[in-house]
Amino acid sequence: MSEKEEKTGGMSRRDFLKLMGAAGTSVAFAPFVPWGKFMPNPSSVTLEKVPVILPDGTQANLNTFPINHAEVITYPETADEVLNEEAFRKWQFIRLPEKFGGARKDVSSFRAYSMVCLHLWCLWKYWPEEGRMRGECPCHGSMYDVQTGTSFLGPASLQAAPSNTLAELNFEVDSDGFMFISPPTWGVNANGVVGYGRFA
Repeated sequence: MSEKEEKTGGMSRRDFLKLMGAAGTSVAFAPFVPWGKFMPNPSSVTLEKVPVILPDGTQANLNTFPINHAEVITYPETADEVLNEEAFRKWQFIRLPEKFGGARKDVSSFRAYSMVCLHLWCLWKYWPEEGRMRGECPCHGSMYDVQTGTSFLGPASLQAAPSNTLAELNFEVDSDGFMFISPPTWGVNANGVVGYGRFA
């Protein structure tokens, strides 16, 4: 090595070419690595019936949950609090307004929709005020029907099915009115796919 190369302190042409050769080789073989083996597969997880746990830590009850009210629930919940904050685990748990059947004393008066908007994955919110009573995405204005989870206004409403209807959860209730989430079937012809949708 010459004195001139030592003084500059930069990378020599030879080292640069070695680095470019190694990077090129890595990029060339990357498609042949089975990356999927190293990622979690949600379809391999067996989901069970679990209680609907509200943000205050109590279990939702059919007899006490207010009409025309919503809470954010986490499903499926894990032991990792950081992982539980992931947007794809957040759901709007809604008791319908009275005019849509919210006063009924059965699970048909409840809905739970994925909070991930189907347009660009922002988190939407349910607005219970008279004249609204719908889900609204703050990013681009998509609006969702509270009874069906289908977008009726905004960019998400312009998307073809199944990408215009939110993924949903189904419920069961025990004799004391305590509510449980039934094990979902993740697919567009069933409960839907979070962030993608379902056929209504």
